[in-house]
Amino acid sequence: MKGFADKPSYIIELLEGGVTLEDVIDGHICEQALVEKSAFVVGDLGALMRQHVCWQNVVPQLQPYYPVRCNSSPAVIEVLASLGLGFVCANKAEVNLVLEHGVPPENIILSGVCKQLAHIKHAAKNNIQHLVCENEAELSKISRLHPNAKLLLQLTTQAHAAETSMAFGFSLKSCRHLLEAAKELGVEVVGVTFHIPSSCQDLQEAYTHALSDARCVFDMGVDLGFNMNILDIGGGFTGSEFQLEQVESAIRPLLDAYFSPLSGVQVLAQPGSFYVASAFSLAVNVIGKKVVTRNWDSLAQGENNEDTEFLYYMNEGVYGPFSRKLLGKSIAAPSVHKHVLCADEAVYPSSLWGPSLDQLDHVVERCLLPELSVGDWLLFSNMGACGLEEFSSSQLSVYYTVSTSDWYEMQEAGVALDSAMKNFSMVQYSV
Repeated sequence: MKGFADKPSYIIELLEGGVTLEDVIDGHICEQALVEKSAFVVGDLGALMRQHVCWQNVVPQLQPYYPVRCNSSPAVIEVLASLGLGFVCANKAEVNLVLEHGVPPENIILSGVCKQLAHIKHAAKNNIQHLVCENEAELSKISRLHPNAKLLLQLTTQAHAAETSMAFGFSLKSCRHLLEAAKELGVEVVGVTFHIPSSCQDLQEAYTHALSDARCVFDMGVDLGFNMNILDIGGGFTGSEFQLEQVESAIRPLLDAYFSPLSGVQVLAQPGSFYVASAFSLAVNVIGKKVVTRNWDSLAQGENNEDTEFLYYMNEGVYGPFSRKLLGKSIAAPSVHKHVLCADEAVYPSSLWGPSLDQLDHVVERCLLPELSVGDWLLFSNMGACGLEEFSSSQLSVYYTVSTSDWYEMQEAGVALDSAMKNFSMVQYSV
């Protein structure tokens, strides 16, 4: 949702008297039926609060630092800043965005691989001291442009290296050399950061290796005279409370062993998708339909009319809000608006395409849907972590909502319209 930052305020629709998010979506679909049937986004800001409460309940020992690249909506930044989160920024624009929302420089970490010189200079100018350093070349740049920086060394992990073709960061074998180089250049090293991807199948093993290596780096740093006091365990949090509990179960005994509370080490994490994924839903319109001969080998239970396969074309695709499909990420099947599937209702093999007629514009390769008509609406949930600049590039309207119960809970957490969230304007939603 980059591109909405120029607006002086955000209109938040307050849902009272049992009005639900589904009612809001219904209302905006009715509005679109009278005009061009454009896709739109609905943001539930209360979901941010609910996820924050979940985080505090399950992993209170981890200070959350939100990676702005995950969703740079100014409304999201304002809510999370008001809840006291820190922020991880990858470039100058993200730094400016969080500074504009009153985030103090000490709560910002400049990350990003192969940082541009201008970004390092900008951090120094704005007194952002915590920078992530991946290698000796980065160390050299930082020492020249930001000698007062406090570095978090990026430690590569086996789990992260297995997921990516190009692993960034330093290995345990090379860390001593990097620490000695920092010492020689007079740059302060204060901690370590690493990342375990959410796709990791063995969290216990992955965190055991990563935290053991991090402890070794801390010990080497202390031997060289550095005040090592920050451990950042990175991201990899899906948004599921169950997965968060699995992470907590894996790291709790390890943190107690390697970085006990008495050590004075501040432990950070980077929950991006965890906070924002469930907060946004995307509504798209079916603009075309094609029937083809089915060529899949097998059918799921309950599938009927075996020789019928439908291709549906939507008014948004991979060159808009579904761009993560081009990066190899899967898109979950949508629900059909105002449709409750009956047990005996026929469903058909279906695929969903964007409007470009490009072979790459294949949003959902296979799903089971009842037969749709042109003009029907599809609802994609959990769209908050898509890198929402795609929403603004597609000129999608974004409607923000919050229920009265969520709003009261936010106020109890210290969020107030007249201070932390001064850019918000609250109006009652009318059906």
